Amino acid sequence: MHPTLAADLARLPALLDATRQAAAEALATLDTRPVIPPTPAEPPLTPEPLPDTPAGTEATLAAFRTRWAPRLSASAGPRYLGFVTGGATPAALAGDWLTAAHDQNSNSALDGAGQDLERETVTWLRDLFALTPAHTGTFVSGATMSNTTGLAIAREWLGERLGVSPSDDGAAALGPVRVLSGAPHSSIAKALSLLGLGRRALVPVPTLPGREAVDPAALDRALADTPGPAVVVANAGTVNTVDFDDLRAIAALKTRHDFWLHTDAAFGAFAALSPDHAHLTDGLDASDSVCVDLHKWLNVPYDSAVQFTRRRDLQARVFQNAAAYLGPLGDHPDLVHLTPENSHRLRALAAWFTLRAYGRQGHREIVERDIACARALGAELSEDPALTVLAPVRLNVVCFTLSDAPTPARLTALREAVRQEVFVTPTVYAGTPALRAAFSNWRTTEADVRRAAQALRTAAGELT
Repeated sequence: MHPTLAADLARLPALLDATRQAAAEALATLDTRPVIPPTPAEPPLTPEPLPDTPAGTEATLAAFRTRWAPRLSASAGPRYLGFVTGGATPAALAGDWLTAAHDQNSNSALDGAGQDLERETVTWLRDLFALTPAHTGTFVSGATMSNTTGLAIAREWLGERLGVSPSDDGAAALGPVRVLSGAPHSSIAKALSLLGLGRRALVPVPTLPGREAVDPAALDRALADTPGPAVVVANAGTVNTVDFDDLRAIAALKTRHDFWLHTDAAFGAFAALSPDHAHLTDGLDASDSVCVDLHKWLNVPYDSAVQFTRRRDLQARVFQNAAAYLGPLGDHPDLVHLTPENSHRLRALAAWFTLRAYGRQGHREIVERDIACARALGAELSEDPALTVLAPVRLNVVCFTLSDAPTPARLTALREAVRQEVFVTPTVYAGTPALRAAFSNWRTTEADVRRAAQALRTAAGELT
């Protein structure tokens, strides 16, 4: 063993304690440091050459804290409202640290405890989102991979209907494929490209007037236009306005049309935790596959998501992996047969920790507090004549723009002006350049809403 590595091993408890202290200091300053650090006057750091001489963990920790930590955003904090970004609850953080410490590749029954823990966690999540016992699930890296996995199963279902197997014969064996959706997330087109179905397979379906929710009657007509098996991607929470398709109405169309129903519920599924909003997810249990992202509203560290399906047999047909050291498929296939990954860190542990620590009630409180914060910000911005809220605050996203000349350049100036206090991300809604603030962090309170609103209103006033 190299002397530096041996020395680090001998001092491992002290090194871990120093790392804990650095982490604690970083988290303790989330509320006071800039949400997005100011753009430095000097150019970006030039990459350093790979060291030849070992420096050891202590010196490397010091180098990180000097060179890189000051440049990182406070994305774990309460006013990072860009994208849909959660934080890490204390329990989730503990679970994630232990994930690295135990360093499990939880894909094989030959060393099966990790698989069993993941299956228990998936069962808890299935119950949390009111899915059926027929839905089985696996952990993946994020919503994009969850959507890709669900659509890969849908692709195999199309083959089953047509008497071919895309997993064996290739996607070309299917011929033209139709994937219908009202306001799909960008990851859907990316998944279709990856799966060999092509972005052009995505058929846009009209949405309801003034909404991002699909028009069920228009979907009915689109399905009738070209009879035969198809895929429908429903949305349980669109990115811009968290609009929900009528999942019950879409599922009812199966009495007249043959299609696979995949529901992208990346963060909208969490509406099921709130009694006042659970109706938005009515019909989620009718989906053939479901995407839920966990590093959003479950507040576990990146990267973590789950995908559910009713057809694990088709899932295993797509992702099965044959090698002497891998377990058989059987009725309960190893996880290596269920996702694109052969190596699979124990992502479930962070989710298991936070679910075990705070239960349904604790996570319901986070969801409901974030919804209240989103509504409060929407109300604050609506009172300012310099700003316009473009859509109702249905759940946890506020979509807004400048009332006067909302050009991308002016919106960029607004974002830059407030970046130390609050981070929001650009979008386009109904053809209008806009900004969106998404609430999903467990730390966010009404005090953070007031700070964010004041910063946005002040900056908007200065732009008029």
